[in-house]
Amino acid sequence: MRSHHPPVGMPVVQIRGLRRAFGVRAVLHDISLEIAPGEFLVIVGKSGCGKSTLLRALGGLDNGWQGHLEVRGQVAFGFQDARLLPWVTVWENVVFGINGARAERQSRAMQALAAVGLADHAEAWPRTLSGGEAQRVALARSLVRSPALLLLDEPFGALDALTRLHMHALVHGLWRDQGFAVVLVTHDVEEAVLLADRIAVLDRGRIADIYAVEGDRPRVRTDVTFEAARRRALQGLGVQDLDSTLAVREAALP
Repeated sequence: MRSHHPPVGMPVVQIRGLRRAFGVRAVLHDISLEIAPGEFLVIVGKSGCGKSTLLRALGGLDNGWQGHLEVRGQVAFGFQDARLLPWVTVWENVVFGINGARAERQSRAMQALAAVGLADHAEAWPRTLSGGEAQRVALARSLVRSPALLLLDEPFGALDALTRLHMHALVHGLWRDQGFAVVLVTHDVEEAVLLADRIAVLDRGRIADIYAVEGDRPRVRTDVTFEAARRRALQGLGVQDLDSTLAVREAALP
């Protein structure tokens, strides 16, 4: 697959003083952020805090912002809904919108489908896929464009718990092997800690906190560094940690 990556050493994303308003309602306020090549950044925040608005600006889907925003290299976007076209086969969905000879396009689609473990579904119709398989096809559609930056907007939100775990492992492995940067938006704090190099907590359109997740990969939920990163994200979201609350109450019992 072709490479569309920025020059070595240059950030994939540079944002300074970004603001986005819809009429008189400001959704993003003074966002400043850099994302390094190959970095995995996860953005967490409550509903309506501006997460998806920021992602749409990064993906070029919204140009109504003010400030400085520069994205270097090819960008690919993944949504919560796989958004597959039902009237074409799986491999044709993967390369939809890509020009070239049919044989070349099919070859590229097969490479991407092999990467997500679905090469044997190339000729299938989207309606025959499970939810997890459809999301893997959508991921292959992003990979075939050889992105420098992969934007994922709640891509696992509609999946069952076991399928989510499989998708976490798949995205992590592809990110590790192919070296693109990722910006993932999620409500799931544990998902953020499992995958992120850094977590940015967005609150009412501002970056309330941003920090590195320590510890080796793959992450282990029982590790002290995992728990520290989880608690910090919860604090940034203004969410009281239920485990801590129960521990305090139990300690106070006679």
